[in-house]
Amino acid sequence: MATANLLLHPVRMRILQTLVGAGELTTAQLRERLPDVAPATMYRHVATLTKAGILEVVQERPVRGTVERSYRVRQDEALVDEEARAEMTKDDHRQAFTVFTGAMMADLDRYLSRDDADPPREGVLYRQGAVWATPEEFAELVEELEALVARRTGHTPGDGRVRHIISLALVPDKATGEGDEDQVP
Repeated sequence: MATANLLLHPVRMRILQTLVGAGELTTAQLRERLPDVAPATMYRHVATLTKAGILEVVQERPVRGTVERSYRVRQDEALVDEEARAEMTKDDHRQAFTVFTGAMMADLDRYLSRDDADPPREGVLYRQGAVWATPEEFAELVEELEALVARRTGHTPGDGRVRHIISLALVPDKATGEGDEDQVP
């Protein structure tokens, strides 16, 4: 599994977000979709992700004396697993969350910058909810959420499908006091 430093680098995160659900793309197609990333930077980060096994080369074909490669994300490797998260310091988590939320903000900004963006019609949603759960119930909730998203990741473009980015952050709210059973939620 990957480390947070590997996955949560701002450019690498954008490359992964662009590839997730897009099937396979060449570096030229990635550069078209991420025009603000310099070509040398793009190639370096694609190589890093490929070497780490997070991206895989799906196809190679000769193009004008060079080899053009198509890449796709290996979803099972594009995760910071429980062991890696356990090794992260609080500052590591702060930094990772900053990159994560920055990427969410950039996704929304790219969407809202489009002339045809229509948030209410297109179902843009951002909200928070709170649940009270035992550790076992919480683990079950996380498993259900991951399974729900995983069931939809196999869909491909076409048939009127629009790609949606789903971001999820789960944070304990200990400020209310653990064990305050007699508090009214």
